[in-house]
Amino acid sequence: MELYLDGWGDFNVAMMGATAALAGLLIVAASVNIGEIIKSPSIAARLAAGLAGLVLAIVAAAVGLVPRIPPFAYGTTIVVAALAATAFSTQAARRIFQNDDPENRLKPIKALVGFVAPVLYVVGGALVLAGDSGGVTWFAVGSIAAIVAAILISWIALVEILR
Repeated sequence: MELYLDGWGDFNVAMMGATAALAGLLIVAASVNIGEIIKSPSIAARLAAGLAGLVLAIVAAAVGLVPRIPPFAYGTTIVVAALAATAFSTQAARRIFQNDDPENRLKPIKALVGFVAPVLYVVGGALVLAGDSGGVTWFAVGSIAAIVAAILISWIALVEILR
């Protein structure tokens, strides 16, 4: 597995830039309505989960750029970071289901969105730890999923705040 990261440098650099920019935009967008967001624990938790997914993608891309990082260190770091992001998604899911809004029929979908990227990263990390270089591909899919999830979570949360 010596050359498992060959060819991934440009992708990791691009993902770091994209996810960092999106994380910054999410923070700015949320700060515009922070007073209203804080009034809704469900929305605040969902935005935190979206941001945690982006931070996970930043961490994975940054660690993937470390020269000659051993697969054990890479896989372990990503699994730990993914589990940390999962904690935010778990809190968001809990808050979503505590919300008594009778019109909210999409609770399960809203709750699951934040888990997609961390699960992909955990699978990738487990594969890297098992010596399978294909786990890095799971990281790539996870980073794309983190971006998509953050955009969905942010858009829905910011629209809900203004209702």
